[in-house]
Amino acid sequence: MFADTCRRASAHRVTAVVPYFGYARADKRDRSREPITARLVAELMECAGIDHVILVDVHAQQLEGFFRGPVDHLTAVPELCRALEEHLPAHAVIVSPDAGRVRMATEYARRLERPLIVLHKRRESGTETEITHVVGDVCERPCLIIDDMISTGGTIAESVRALRRAGARPNFAVAATHGLLLDGACERMAAAGVERVYVTDSVDGPERRCGHTEVVTIAPLVAATIRLQLC
Repeated sequence: MFADTCRRASAHRVTAVVPYFGYARADKRDRSREPITARLVAELMECAGIDHVILVDVHAQQLEGFFRGPVDHLTAVPELCRALEEHLPAHAVIVSPDAGRVRMATEYARRLERPLIVLHKRRESGTETEITHVVGDVCERPCLIIDDMISTGGTIAESVRALRRAGARPNFAVAATHGLLLDGACERMAAAGVERVYVTDSVDGPERRCGHTEVVTIAPLVAATIRLQLC
């Protein structure tokens, strides 16, 4: 009886579960008159009749403001941390590849009880960046590099090279929510020295693209949120 009442009360709402939001990185302008494509995608979803969205680890939380209706922004960090606990060396450090990922990296460091390292980048062009500083001590320590998504693997490879120059141990691991792993990404990271990659199943089949990838499911996280919406 209570469950039926909950369903009737929420029947007017159309909810979209979007584990990976396309164009998530197109959330701001870098040049004059450049489109903010993430906003366009949000408006297209609303035009289709969607008035409630469930997202997982978007590139920047400002993206929530592109939707007029309610947004549930979930994070896969707790699930990834549970998978990492058994495999992460006691003296490992957590590395944020840029200032934009510091908040997420801090949550990893808190949950895993490890020190936090931050890399500072300088953008050379629209596609090229250079890491200028490694903030924190990585000498002779294994590193876990975190990010919200891995697409080409270029940021990860560049981060590994900077950490190597700072004296980090050669066995690197990477954790990210969205493992897009485009063509060449696995080879690029492996060549840089990445031995293990942890991602979720927010996109289809990342384990088939990299042989050293462990996929952590976020299905229970999303299912629990959907149940709450029904009631």
